[in-house]
Amino acid sequence: MELNNLIKINKKKIRVGRGIGSGKGKTSSRGHKGQKSRSGVAIKSFEGGQMPLYRRLPKRGFKTLSKNNTAILNLSRIQSIYENNKDKLTNTLDLKTLKDKKFIKKKYLQLKILGTGELKIKVDISAHHASKQAKEKIEKAGGKLNILKK
Repeated sequence: MELNNLIKINKKKIRVGRGIGSGKGKTSSRGHKGQKSRSGVAIKSFEGGQMPLYRRLPKRGFKTLSKNNTAILNLSRIQSIYENNKDKLTNTLDLKTLKDKKFIKKKYLQLKILGTGELKIKVDISAHHASKQAKEKIEKAGGKLNILKK
């Protein structure tokens, strides 16, 4: 014998609208008239006149569709990184080394160099974006700027 045959649960489906003798005839437990008595009606988030949950909760924050995954570094920040960590760094700088040495967070996928501040050391930088001013200042200091393609 199968296990399914041992347990038989006979729960009959209630058939509404099948005559007065069934107890669920005529209006089929829907009351009289009105929107809720009609078929195909579901009043979403209606709480009987009580202020709905989505209106009771405060509106907070905003999620952008385009996440900002670009780390922005000024030349002044690069200069201070090299001054404070002379022994740890080589003369090449890219996103991977910045992440490994924990100068920027791991969530960043791209690197952008901006030209605020002065650069006094020779550095070869690989970045995804850079401003014209940054490029001029890096080359003036004797370094190279390599723009990476996506």
